[in-house]
Amino acid sequence: MGFSLLPKETEYFALFKKISSKLREASSILVEMLEGDPKEYDSLSKKIKSVEHECDELAHSVTTKLNTSFITPFDREDIYTLAVGLDDVCDYIDAAARAVVMYNIKESDKHAVKLAHIIDKLTNSINNATDHLKKSKGLEPHLLEIQRLENEADDVYYRAMGELFSNATDPIDLIKWKEVYEILENATDKCEAVGNIIESIVLKHA
Repeated sequence: MGFSLLPKETEYFALFKKISSKLREASSILVEMLEGDPKEYDSLSKKIKSVEHECDELAHSVTTKLNTSFITPFDREDIYTLAVGLDDVCDYIDAAARAVVMYNIKESDKHAVKLAHIIDKLTNSINNATDHLKKSKGLEPHLLEIQRLENEADDVYYRAMGELFSNATDPIDLIKWKEVYEILENATDKCEAVGNIIESIVLKHA
């Protein structure tokens, strides 16, 4: 019976899948938080922080594995970039939740809720894309959906900012919400970046 190092390659795909599942978890808690009772903001923010720590550890596992692998399924640099890109998404979801708590925001906001829902859909598309990464087939619909959702997020963000500057009567409120909108929009940008990284990997190995 022959000895093969090849099965080790699949561990990377399993790790990417685990990280993208953590993104799904964090984004669903963010939706729950922004749609729910402000009294729960602090405890839900802590739940997101816990998921973010797990995400960090998984991303670290990828880089540790890279240092000991002879064979990788695609370029080492691309593996590293994808792990960091996925982790960045979780960082921004965490940052949005923390900003809401830090600024002592006590009311929900329709634009923030919409952006959270878009982030949730984006992490779902990323999760679906990582499912197909191993075979490099069936990825295109998910990558296109990531682009579409990011464009939708841009529209919501610009509308939110326009309304904020037109309607805000309290300058402190304006500062708080401007920051929250920007972090949420950055989270959608990071999702798009992950889509672009996956697309470039697939193109290199087509």
